[in-house]
Amino acid sequence: MNHRTPRIRTLIAEDEPLSREGLAEWVADTPALELVGAVADGPQALAAIRTLQPALVLMDIHMPGLSGLDVLRALAAEPPPAMPVVIFTTAHDTHAVTAFELHAVDYLLKPYARERFDEAVRHALQPAGASGLRTLDAAALADGEDTTPITRIIVRDQGRLFPVHVDAIEHLRSDTKYTAIASKGRSYLVRLPITSFERRLDPARFLKISRSCIVNLDFVESMTPDDSSQFVVQMRDGTRVTASREVSKQLRADSV
Repeated sequence: MNHRTPRIRTLIAEDEPLSREGLAEWVADTPALELVGAVADGPQALAAIRTLQPALVLMDIHMPGLSGLDVLRALAAEPPPAMPVVIFTTAHDTHAVTAFELHAVDYLLKPYARERFDEAVRHALQPAGASGLRTLDAAALADGEDTTPITRIIVRDQGRLFPVHVDAIEHLRSDTKYTAIASKGRSYLVRLPITSFERRLDPARFLKISRSCIVNLDFVESMTPDDSSQFVVQMRDGTRVTASREVSKQLRADSV
């Protein structure tokens, strides 16, 4: 018997006709995807998601009637079925980065090539349970208290948006509004306070050693007490950060 793998039900929400038609062609040309609809504004997108229940939505952020953000906020306030996975398409990355650095599966920053579309779809199709799709936790858009662990963070570098896997983050340091994320010898500045990351990172791996610094314990080389009995944390990349008195006290208590 031939068991055919079900295709992923996909909806396009894009107000630009040429972009909508182009995406429809690419979806039709992708064996894993099944196009179930294409709409041109926010209210239509909301209605189509409710009615068609797609597993994947390719959605512009800036649309008439309701923005892509508004659509997700409306869905987040409703009971299940689960939110679809969303890949955003946008010509303006500033608002997207600010609102979705912790939530987006991926972005298609206009103008984008077919190769970039294929890459975003591969991210969305990475296995995560029976559905074969990673569910977008859009409830965090409406509720800043969400503590669901994150697996990747979207960062911007030289005009490009791309995901950094959480396991590769070595440390995070911040001031009031910005957080610098260190990973693989690079530092990426994102417009979110460090508290936004603190509640979404695995506490078994990430330790907040001061008000402005979180370290990934997998990348800590050593911890040495200074003259004030506060631990100086030496990272593998050469960064040295002093732990707060409270954290230093806890580290001594937890040591074997």
